[in-house]
Amino acid sequence: MTDLPATPQIRHATASDYVNLMKPRIMMLVVFTGFAGLVAASGITGVSMHPLMAAIATLAVALGSGAAGAINMWYDSDIDAVMARTATRPIPSGAVPREEALAMGLIMSGVSVLLMWLASNWLAAGLLAFSIFYYGVIYTMWLKRATPQNIVIGGGAGAFPPVIGWAAVTGNMPLDAWILFAIIFFWTPPHFWALSLLAHKEYAKVSVPMLPVTHGAKATRTQILLYTLVLIPVSLAPLATGLGGWIYGAVAAALGAVFLAYAVRLTRSKAGDADAAGADMKLAKATFVFSILYLFALFGAVLVEHGAGLWFPLVAV
Repeated sequence: MTDLPATPQIRHATASDYVNLMKPRIMMLVVFTGFAGLVAASGITGVSMHPLMAAIATLAVALGSGAAGAINMWYDSDIDAVMARTATRPIPSGAVPREEALAMGLIMSGVSVLLMWLASNWLAAGLLAFSIFYYGVIYTMWLKRATPQNIVIGGGAGAFPPVIGWAAVTGNMPLDAWILFAIIFFWTPPHFWALSLLAHKEYAKVSVPMLPVTHGAKATRTQILLYTLVLIPVSLAPLATGLGGWIYGAVAAALGAVFLAYAVRLTRSKAGDADAAGADMKLAKATFVFSILYLFALFGAVLVEHGAGLWFPLVAV
């Protein structure tokens, strides 16, 4: 009897595949910072938003983030299939067709912007639409493969959620909203470059010009330190405007000092170098993990002060 060729196994998509297509870990951070902006706006201005409308606006931010993630995975599926850490994503694994991911991203984009407009106002809806475009087109389709400053310029996409949340409540974008934007903007490079020190060989393999690939690990470690030095005073700016109180100030000062200590240690290490020891690479990973905790804690302090009524400003306004 002649042996028949084996039938290739086809992996069918599950609900988790569609969830993963939306980059849920990024979505959680986006929703958290967006909700913090919404709550802070209410606390500062005294303008209240109906709880149902606030919930819909928050859902819109989540859907917008998921839409941008799906568009990113659609466009990057070619390099995701080559890099080991992304090869199991829904598209390169064969679970979700590329065109289906794109359709999902585009439909979710439209739904999210429409929901935001219905729940709040045209400004918040427009900002949400622009942030999706920024991440899905400006960063993903242009900057990521064009310049080592991709994560610096592209980081603006992830910094919009608190401004969107603020605009949803008040219909405007005051200085306090842009301070929250600036915190995320200057946090993004040290956060992502710590990860890129771990994955620089993967990026080199697919010719993505991340900073460790184009300028080396030492220059990347130096840039992490420099951006951390800028981030710390920016993170303290809410104390000068009255956006942050003593709880926020204590959290920002304490965790800023820890973040700086990580950055200094990383600069003195060989993380990302060819001869890096295991401890050096563990330090890069620890810096990356701590940076996530740092941002959650800062915006958590904003939520506590404005959401729980604990408002004791250090600076009188």
